[in-house]
Amino acid sequence: MSSSSQPSSGAGNYARIYAVVRRIPKGKVATYGQIAELAGLPGHARQVGYALHGLPDGTAVPWHRVVNASGGVSCRRGGGGELTQRLRLEAEGVGFDLRGRVKLERVRWRASAPFSRGARTA
Repeated sequence: MSSSSQPSSGAGNYARIYAVVRRIPKGKVATYGQIAELAGLPGHARQVGYALHGLPDGTAVPWHRVVNASGGVSCRRGGGGELTQRLRLEAEGVGFDLRGRVKLERVRWRASAPFSRGARTA
């Protein structure tokens, strides 16, 4: 890892992203941009999407709790993941409006602190 406060690439960034996503409690959501910011990667919301897309099936990382800036479930390559994500969120008590969006003002997770280097990353 470089001496800067931000990792220079992939695996380190992904570990930071996963550590933040693990902190989202049941029944709450965060946006891709919010996760990027908390992971120390402001402006890298797409990298959050790539990191979550790369998770293996059956992962313990609650990827389904991350939504787009409009409160919607983002489409995934290969299809089907959108329904899985929505069903998981609904099972946690997160409701959707008629446009398929969550009310961010009600269910957005408010993190108490950004990522810290001592956080669990594996």
